[in-house]
Amino acid sequence: MRLWWCICLVSLWPALAQAAPALPGDVIDDLNRLQAELGDQKYTRVVDQASRQADRLQSGNAADRWASALYQQLAAGAFARQGQPGEAADRLAQARALGGDERAQVSRWLREEASLRRAAGQARQASELLAEGLEAEGASNADRWKLTRWLADDRRWEAAATWLERSLAQTSSMDGDQRTLALAIYQHNQQTDEALELLLQGLSQQSEASDWRQAAALAQRADQPGIAAGLWDTAWRLGKLEEDEDRWQLVRLHMAGGTPARAAEYLERWIDRGDIVRDEETLRLLANAWHQARDRTQALAAWQALATLSDDANDWRRYGQLAFAWGQDARAEQALSRAQSLGDDQAGEWLATLEKSPRHSL
Repeated sequence: MRLWWCICLVSLWPALAQAAPALPGDVIDDLNRLQAELGDQKYTRVVDQASRQADRLQSGNAADRWASALYQQLAAGAFARQGQPGEAADRLAQARALGGDERAQVSRWLREEASLRRAAGQARQASELLAEGLEAEGASNADRWKLTRWLADDRRWEAAATWLERSLAQTSSMDGDQRTLALAIYQHNQQTDEALELLLQGLSQQSEASDWRQAAALAQRADQPGIAAGLWDTAWRLGKLEEDEDRWQLVRLHMAGGTPARAAEYLERWIDRGDIVRDEETLRLLANAWHQARDRTQALAAWQALATLSDDANDWRRYGQLAFAWGQDARAEQALSRAQSLGDDQAGEWLATLEKSPRHSL
């Protein structure tokens, strides 16, 4: 409420000082007296007297109508101080209607009325008024941002996006609240690329882990797995992500993002340091990572380690198949023979193929 009181009080005096047409001295004195009574919290008296004067003067000449508008503004100030924003807004609407050619003041009243109607729960009317005011003289970019926020708060996302674009056109840099608002609008309108760009601009060493997570998630939704992997990797190295699940997500993102060798390097480092258990699941992931990276030496070594640990026929056969495909016939024969001895029927077929291979006869 304090903000609305200040709005209605402060804007009266520029209106008086720059009034055209000029007001009679007795009217100015009366306005000054009511202003003082408003400061003394004589709200009911101000409303009654200002209303009578406004009614008396509203059908007069240009000076009378201007005076009537200023009386209505005083009544609006009294209503606002009493916690009655709807009544205050109605009085400012009447003041605007009487404002005549005083376009700057009328524009200020319109924007003030919009805020009061918002406070009174008249959200759509408030937004429409503020939008109208933004087309008039004296509109500020702060008012554009205000309307953008109002529309977002009302979940009118498409309209909010329109005004966001206008706000950004006049904004050299966004503060934290504006950035959060813009991000919410982009996400609700499924403007994933714009949201991702905004997040990337705001990321730094000081950013919270949640910011890095959100950026990576947006990159995934934007079908940018490489960017997602890079973001997660950077956050991991900065110490922003430290949970076990973060570790495995880093591997998954590198696998999906086209950097499987990076995933394999992390896995080997963690295994060597004892950060993760050297079990079948881990070695299988490592083998697949090196295979996806097309590093034959590392992939075959990883598959051999996995098959040796698991002693599973399927793993031995897979290792043998890769060795055969990559020209490592001796390793292939050894692996396939082990798979066959473990009861894998397909391994025998592969051994037969290997024996018929021209390479095998050399």
